[in-house]
Amino acid sequence: MKRTQTLALVATAVTGSLVLAACGGGGPASAGGKISDGKVVIGLLNDQSGVYKDLSGPNSKVAIQMAIDDYKAKYGDKAVAKDIEIVSADHQNKPDIANTKAQEMYDRDKADIILDVPTSSAALAVATQAKAKKKLFIDIGAGTTALTGKSCNKYTFHWAYDTYMLASGNGAATVQSGGKKWSIVYPDYAFGQDMTKSYSAAVERAGGTVQQKIATPFPNDNYATFITKAAASKPDVIGIMAAGGDLVNFIKQFNQSGIASTTKLAVGLMFITDIHNLGVDQFNGTTFTDAWYWNFDAQNRAWADKFMAKTKVRPSFAHAGNYSAALNYLEAVQAAGTDNSDAVVKQLEGKKINDMFLRNGEVRAADHNVIHDVYQVKVKSKDQVKEEWDLEQVVKTIPASEAYAPPSPDCTM
Repeated sequence: MKRTQTLALVATAVTGSLVLAACGGGGPASAGGKISDGKVVIGLLNDQSGVYKDLSGPNSKVAIQMAIDDYKAKYGDKAVAKDIEIVSADHQNKPDIANTKAQEMYDRDKADIILDVPTSSAALAVATQAKAKKKLFIDIGAGTTALTGKSCNKYTFHWAYDTYMLASGNGAATVQSGGKKWSIVYPDYAFGQDMTKSYSAAVERAGGTVQQKIATPFPNDNYATFITKAAASKPDVIGIMAAGGDLVNFIKQFNQSGIASTTKLAVGLMFITDIHNLGVDQFNGTTFTDAWYWNFDAQNRAWADKFMAKTKVRPSFAHAGNYSAALNYLEAVQAAGTDNSDAVVKQLEGKKINDMFLRNGEVRAADHNVIHDVYQVKVKSKDQVKEEWDLEQVVKTIPASEAYAPPSPDCTM
């Protein structure tokens, strides 16, 4: 009889513990102030060997480590996250590989968050995994508006830029300066498709017309046929929606074609690394929208100096965005007292941020789009460049309220 009662009591206690854990009261990452598995794991998933390697790639790990160091220096013994690990992987710009790597990071590596993920098709795959695993994903490198539209979810945040922001600044400005008739050349995957949609809308809102939309393979190293086709309609502007190594290839071939003497070039997305790789003389004063510039002010430059001391290069906005996202994630863990995903999301939603990367920033609760001031910039001429990496001239600041679209009705958390 006593044995039966004892077993019953044990069963009741185990059942009670399981119920408590399921409710979040006794799990390893409950809102009560615990860290899952005894450490915070940050996953970095990006292109570490291909066309987007320079603009983010391995150096984003350096930026994330800088955020970890700054967090630990700020909180010391009072830090909630005392043991913080970075795991990284190369998604090779392929959504199927990104999907597999995200699963491995969340399940095998016990990642609490995944950062970066350029290549929009890859980012959408990771967002799906974040939703399924109920783990955080802060995207920095991809541009698609679907991340905060039809593919939005509670655990995904879009930190640095999107295609609407890129187009709303530079597309309208180019039309207003006389570029009325456009041909657009774009890589045929989620980012290029979304860029073309956003740029076409911005051009048309400003009173221009898009005569051609020309799809190209991704990645691609031969644009000659596509440039000839784009020029056939005698546009005022040829807009190129490629980025990274593909953009560099396009610019080289555009300049070799002789078309530059009669047709403007509009660049949808460009990073400081692209300009440095090719040289300012190849861009002829091209204007574009930038999310952040390392030499914009003393605060940016001070951080860029620390980054350069570690990497020997100046940071792109992707590097700065990864730092900001990692640091704000750790601040949210600190405020929540736990790395429990739901508790951290609650800390991030609606947060107003002014840091090295985000000026007048806000994490919109409605769609998790992180809006902030951005910049219309112009590539400097050779005689304006006074030091190796100071390659951009900020023409104007575009306030966050003007740069971003309102929350999409397609987003339901």
